[in-house]
Amino acid sequence: MHSSFKPPRQVKIGDAAAFAGTTPRAIRHYHEIGLLPEPERGGDDRRRYGHEDMIRLLWIRKMADAGIALDDIRDAFTTGTDSEDGIAGTLERLEETLAEQEAELRRQRTAVRRMRTEGSRMGLLSDFVTDRLKNLPEGSLRQADLDTLLVTERIFGPLGAAVQATRFIALATHPALREDSDRIDDAEEALDDSVPVDDPRVAQLAVERHIFESALQAVIEESGLDEDNDALFDAWDALHPEPTDNDEADISSGRRETGSMSAFEAIGKMPYDTSPAQWRCMELAIELSAQDSPSS
Repeated sequence: MHSSFKPPRQVKIGDAAAFAGTTPRAIRHYHEIGLLPEPERGGDDRRRYGHEDMIRLLWIRKMADAGIALDDIRDAFTTGTDSEDGIAGTLERLEETLAEQEAELRRQRTAVRRMRTEGSRMGLLSDFVTDRLKNLPEGSLRQADLDTLLVTERIFGPLGAAVQATRFIALATHPALREDSDRIDDAEEALDDSVPVDDPRVAQLAVERHIFESALQAVIEESGLDEDNDALFDAWDALHPEPTDNDEADISSGRRETGSMSAFEAIGKMPYDTSPAQWRCMELAIELSAQDSPSS
């Protein structure tokens, strides 16, 4: 993401619906049945959706598309379905329904089986992503990691999320890196709206972020994960023939599988509650990376 571009911190219901691939009416229904908490309202008394609201809405859509009933989705969020027992209880009722509608719901059954096999919402991501992550040690992939992949898959498609998964594979298999990542993430989180952009902590943390990202990239290269990415692109190209002239036009304009939205439009509809100090820290870290790049 270019450092000069700043996604909104909150979006209106229309943008939230467009990004999630649903309708404002459906979102209002989710509020009515207690599936999606009512967000805060702006000065015009209209709902404003933040980052956590959008993450939950995207998972709701994934589960609904897999054929899970809204009541069961609500129970999943309430009881913590990412535990083994919770998943089993929620999905047993669904699989009874699928058994009666085998032909029509074959795609849904596949998603449900993946969810049961993986023991978490990872099974709701695309095959391209779940296959990339399935050999990780149990418990090494966090819900926040899945949330990030979910958003990336929505904006850039399965290939983009599968490539991004490289980062989480490196963190999951290198505890020291994960510890450094957590420390820097926590420090960045502390740069809230009360911290001015010229606070010395901002520049210092940008240096630490740059050092960490360089170390992470080195691990990715040393472990051969970058070569795995090359194989991903080859596999994707084999599954997806050369684009037509119209497809090439869509790609050059940033259009991806996000309904009628381009990737750039989709990015602008995904809110992040990022303070000015956090943005400045990100910009400084990017500048440091640019200075280290061979081309510069």
